[in-house]
Amino acid sequence: MNVPQKPDRAGNAPLPPNPPEPALGRTHRWGLGAFFFAQAIFVLVSVTLAAALGSPDGMAMVLMLVLPTVLAGAVAVVITLVRGNGPRLDFGLEWHWSDVTTGLAIGGIGLVTTTIASMLWIRWMGPGDGQSTVSSLLDGVQLPPALAVVIFLHIWLVAPLCEELLYRGLLWGAMERLRWSQLNVFVLSTAVFAIGHLEPNRTALLLVIAIPIGVARMVTGRLTASVVAHQVNNFLPALGLLLISLGLLPT
Repeated sequence: MNVPQKPDRAGNAPLPPNPPEPALGRTHRWGLGAFFFAQAIFVLVSVTLAAALGSPDGMAMVLMLVLPTVLAGAVAVVITLVRGNGPRLDFGLEWHWSDVTTGLAIGGIGLVTTTIASMLWIRWMGPGDGQSTVSSLLDGVQLPPALAVVIFLHIWLVAPLCEELLYRGLLWGAMERLRWSQLNVFVLSTAVFAIGHLEPNRTALLLVIAIPIGVARMVTGRLTASVVAHQVNNFLPALGLLLISLGLLPT
């Protein structure tokens, strides 16, 4: 109960008590449906391009690799702007040196474990079954240098950002809105990341790849660290595909 205040000596009415300060932080209004919508955009665009382009080469191949991922990532950003507070607040997608260094450190550890796991996986499954969708698409294809560099930059830098916006952005935030524990959010987002690549033969390997990326998101609470960790993890595969598509390495 507010205690009534007496007028001051000049006879002026007392000022009303200060209103309470607004609560820090704002909640978003999107949930799991937002993630499924963005994922559906990725699948729909991928299937449409595959049906329209058939066996692509050159620019058509670049379009098939880049457009679905970039559109899905853009949809994730738009959802946060329309139904939330933007990617900076909703995802923690902002520049912090601590997040960058954490992402580099965890990503470096993940790169080692991923490389070992990939070598064991290929030895177990065989080169053909161990290939990713991108590797299969570029198998035996020699690209002009400019297009090869575009694919390299996409796999190394752009695709990790877009995938993080989906899995450890939209999906992670939707589960947090349901008040799931951070451990449950980490486990489920890691599983969905592995399954969502639609590569059944590599799902177990993708689980190994996703663990350090999810750890970076969990320990910092922000998306920047997981983006950096994902980009570190993708560097060697992207470099290998660059050299293969330029004809500098055998398939």
